[in-house]
Amino acid sequence: MNGTPSIDEDRALVSAVLAGDTPAFAGLVRRWQTPLVNLAWRFCRDRGRAEEMAQEAFLRAFRNLAQWRGDAAFSTWLFALAMNVYRTELRRIPATMQSLDEIAEPADAGDTEMALDAERRDESVRRAVLALPEKYRDAVLLFYFHDQNVPAAARTLGVPEGTVKARLFRGRELLRSKLSRRPASRKPAQLAQHPKEAR
Repeated sequence: MNGTPSIDEDRALVSAVLAGDTPAFAGLVRRWQTPLVNLAWRFCRDRGRAEEMAQEAFLRAFRNLAQWRGDAAFSTWLFALAMNVYRTELRRIPATMQSLDEIAEPADAGDTEMALDAERRDESVRRAVLALPEKYRDAVLLFYFHDQNVPAAARTLGVPEGTVKARLFRGRELLRSKLSRRPASRKPAQLAQHPKEAR
């Protein structure tokens, strides 16, 4: 979705909406609904609430569409707006999640071999990510779970690239400290420094 045709199509749809063709906004919703719902779900882990949060983000985008200056991709502007909506919503009604200290330590290696499957390990990591302080959580979610590189995440979060790199580093350190008792072979790959971080 991030290629030139996508960018051009977004620009054309925005121009049409701003010129008075309100129904053209439905094209933007169709193009970006799934990514926005998925991002919201990463925050709240509730599909129904994620859909409501994404709907609120689209409503906010429609009302503020003229504020998109076109100097960055529409998706970057939309994701930054959505992140702000999601943060505000979660401050208003927090998602049910545990702090890093409350998350159970991984089981002993012998028990883990038999008891933990890949899905449970992934869920443990996701819960730990959601328990991170907001600034680290947002950077980790965009970079590792929503596949944005450092420049894109920086634009979405409205911070310098160096800040994103620092937050990713600190976020990984916090996660490693919590998950350090997991055998090395079972540490989640997404916690490792990623090649796209250098871009």
